Amino acid sequence: MKEVFIDIKTRRILILVYISVIVSIPFQSCQKELEIPLQGQYSTDVITYDANWVGSQLTAAYGMLDGNLDGDDMWRAAGSNWVYGEVASDNAYKGSEFGDQPIINNIERYAANSNESRYYGYKWNAVFEGVARSNEAIKGAKKGLERGELTPAESIQLEAEARFLRAHYHFEAKKMWDNIPYIDETVTVSQSNIDVDSWSAIEADFAFAVEKLAENSRFVGAANSWVARAYLAKVHMYQLDYTAAKPVLDAIINSGPYSLTPKYSDNFNAETNNNVESIFAIQNTVGDGSAGDDNANWGDALNFPNGAPVGTSPTGSSCCGFFQPSQNLVNAYKTDVSGLPLLDTFNDVDVVNDDGIASDASFTPYTGELDPRLDWKVGRRGIDYNGWGIMPGQAWIRNQPNGGPYLQKITLFRKSQFENGSIDAGLAWAPGVSSMNTNIIRFAEVLLWRAEIMAVKGEGDLGVALVDRIRTRAANPDDFVKELDANGKPTGNPAANYVIQPYGSFTSQEQAIKAVAHEYRIETALEGHRFFDLVRRGVADQVLSTYLNTEITKRSHLNSASFTAGKNERYPIPQTVISVSNGKIKQNEGY
Repeated sequence: MKEVFIDIKTRRILILVYISVIVSIPFQSCQKELEIPLQGQYSTDVITYDANWVGSQLTAAYGMLDGNLDGDDMWRAAGSNWVYGEVASDNAYKGSEFGDQPIINNIERYAANSNESRYYGYKWNAVFEGVARSNEAIKGAKKGLERGELTPAESIQLEAEARFLRAHYHFEAKKMWDNIPYIDETVTVSQSNIDVDSWSAIEADFAFAVEKLAENSRFVGAANSWVARAYLAKVHMYQLDYTAAKPVLDAIINSGPYSLTPKYSDNFNAETNNNVESIFAIQNTVGDGSAGDDNANWGDALNFPNGAPVGTSPTGSSCCGFFQPSQNLVNAYKTDVSGLPLLDTFNDVDVVNDDGIASDASFTPYTGELDPRLDWKVGRRGIDYNGWGIMPGQAWIRNQPNGGPYLQKITLFRKSQFENGSIDAGLAWAPGVSSMNTNIIRFAEVLLWRAEIMAVKGEGDLGVALVDRIRTRAANPDDFVKELDANGKPTGNPAANYVIQPYGSFTSQEQAIKAVAHEYRIETALEGHRFFDLVRRGVADQVLSTYLNTEITKRSHLNSASFTAGKNERYPIPQTVISVSNGKIKQNEGY
């Protein structure tokens, strides 16, 4: 198929007239309510279910990837999962002020409750809206075939793409709540979430997409058979089904179209969206005519330096200081003099920070050995902040005692890209939104999943060669963040003492397992995976309880935090959802 670019996130879609009733269907049981005609709805008798129409249904389904349900506080269901996957882990603090977005405080302290439907209810509605739109496209593909308005080849391709999306949205729900209903295109009444084999249903949809989709996407950012393979492998990995995951990962690594980018930073740069490492990503756009850059990465709009001269907005403000990397994460990037991670001792001594030190006071950044990936993920005092100059510390932090001394960098556009209409259109109230894609799966993850299998199963070199491919890429000196001279110009010298080397070999299976897990953390940090990855591997209680034992001495807002095994591995199902389901949806244990 010819590959063309299309804005797959536009909200201004005629499809809304016939998808607007779908979200409520899985959670209602009154047949009479379902029989009430939707006012202003097109009759299916006047619709031509051809490739254009069903393709538009798919566009609507892709449009929910970013979680932007209605343009209202979109960070509650951000496709990046920065709240649920990172703040809920040892990688990040909520940041900002304690009283701003207080529900996130409870997520960070593992005190979430089912009545906080403003967050969990919004996330639930967003992912199941995606399911509903996907199901409409599936029905459209089948109806088009029945009417002769689609060829068999067209119908099967469109259905496969829709089933891929349906599986993605159910997977998002599965990670969040575990006990979920599985809603296919035949469902018209509420479904139970108890004793549902949702993993098998998700696998079946992805396997169908693997078999039926073409190898080339219909347009940039759309699913194809290789994307479906990667996602199927991810689903197997989340069940620790290494036997099923292994051949799928081998096929991608050995025969797929992906590779690592020469520069690690290319994965967090709007100018290098959809590169050779990007397997599946949310396609964010600006300057496309939508009001307020509605199709940009709005889920990350709060995560910008506060009060910093970085970017602009119509109000002239810089906001909002959320999503601040943790000290534990920064410490994880320490290396020894030979350039290898400190797998067991990295958190014994902190990387020097400026916590409590005024911006106009003297400060010397950490001089010890560091993995260079740190300074592409974390903004820290004394280091260039994506071309905006030296990060000065407190002056750019909204409330340092609450959120710590660091800023995230991965969603921040470069200064050289400022006022570039294709990257930063400047139409939004928040200056942080841009066209930078949101990564869902990168090739680096595929390599590390395969390395995990080798380490756990004791295969071959225990995965060291795959880990070293990633470490060798990170060691590319052309990609090191550079120091700035007195005039703010790069000197060409590294901004810090970057020392990183490949392992060469692992000394034991125990070291291999630890090394692969650590590599996955520092490679994918702040990309929305950490909490879910800890749960996946069955170590969330161990890791997060240890983390909190140290953090309560550093951050007062975590004084009362505690992780409860058997409960906090999943989120509470919103009480509003339970109520509207007439009892079919049951609450997760412990809430």
